[in-house]
Amino acid sequence: MSIRLPSADGGYRLHRPNTDPFAPLSCGPARSRRFYSAAHVVADPQAPPGAAGPAVDWESTLAFRRRLWAQGLGVAEAMDTAQRGMGLDWPTAAELIRRSAAEARAVGGRIVCGAGTDQLPGDGTRHSLAAITAAYEEQLAHTEACGAAAVLMASRALAASARRPDDYLEVYGSLLRQSTRPVVLHWLGPMFDPELAGYWGHHDLDAAAEVFLKIIAECPEKVDGVKVSLLDAEREVDIRRRLPAGVRCYTGDDHHYPELIAGDGELASDALLGIFDPIAPVAARAALALDRGDLVGFRELLDPTVPLSRHLFAPPTRFYKTGVVLLAWLAGYQEHFRMVGGLETARSVPHLATAYELADGLGLFPDPELAEDRMRGLLATYGVAS
Repeated sequence: MSIRLPSADGGYRLHRPNTDPFAPLSCGPARSRRFYSAAHVVADPQAPPGAAGPAVDWESTLAFRRRLWAQGLGVAEAMDTAQRGMGLDWPTAAELIRRSAAEARAVGGRIVCGAGTDQLPGDGTRHSLAAITAAYEEQLAHTEACGAAAVLMASRALAASARRPDDYLEVYGSLLRQSTRPVVLHWLGPMFDPELAGYWGHHDLDAAAEVFLKIIAECPEKVDGVKVSLLDAEREVDIRRRLPAGVRCYTGDDHHYPELIAGDGELASDALLGIFDPIAPVAARAALALDRGDLVGFRELLDPTVPLSRHLFAPPTRFYKTGVVLLAWLAGYQEHFRMVGGLETARSVPHLATAYELADGLGLFPDPELAEDRMRGLLATYGVAS
């Protein structure tokens, strides 16, 4: 039996659903690399109109994280995949961090959590460096008090307010000196968030990288690693080569992750990726292959996922979250395709249809019939006969 899927050119194509999905997997964390999945949040579709703050289905959200931990993946909590800056406000993110960190302790799962400045008004208002530092400090202190290490996320407020590169050195230097455990520094490119253009005080990426590396060099013992999300593999390799000994490079490149994680024979990237949310069953098996020293098997598993990732992260890249949540619903990990802030409408129907087709081809849906039925129902709501 086939399902008729709409194409971007206005036509249709037939897709025969997969009948051989990946079997459930339970394993411990990888030994050869650190693999973190930036996880999405599950919205509460029954929240009353006008509810204060974004409504989260906490049990479904935590259940998804337990599924990631059970497959040996770490969780990168309250990152952009969780709609930070696109529907998830700081009070809700703080509660998410508290709940997830407690859950991680209960199951022995790895977790890092995003700390930023999104409690500051984001309407273009300029803020003092003291106010920006204080906002970071509040989120850093909360994350560490919950027992988790922090990912210092790129700050829209700092991007809008900084006048020179030294402003970044001042803010980040202050935060590193007072952190109680090593942090991850996140360089998020403007393709993920246009308001972060010119981060580190330069639009020229070579000059920006020099500032980024200087911050790390001044306090390397306080930096567990860096997450580079620029979709530029050569630049990540260059930054990785120049990091101080002991500082990890966590790839955030959802276009080139297999080769960056595999490495060049001398250095390799760890991973902190949004694409690991929908492809967790494959990522977990790829990690096990690396632990066995099976680099060929690792690439045979992970390389075929790249077309799906490139599709989900296609411009405008910041809307990749819509496809991530669609696939979680089709896989049966949540009971609806609704998102905080109504972001489920951010992608076209043909885009969603292709996401389903690619994910199904990879065997990512534990129950292919359920996924097919749900996809048919979604298409029907848009007047597409399948």
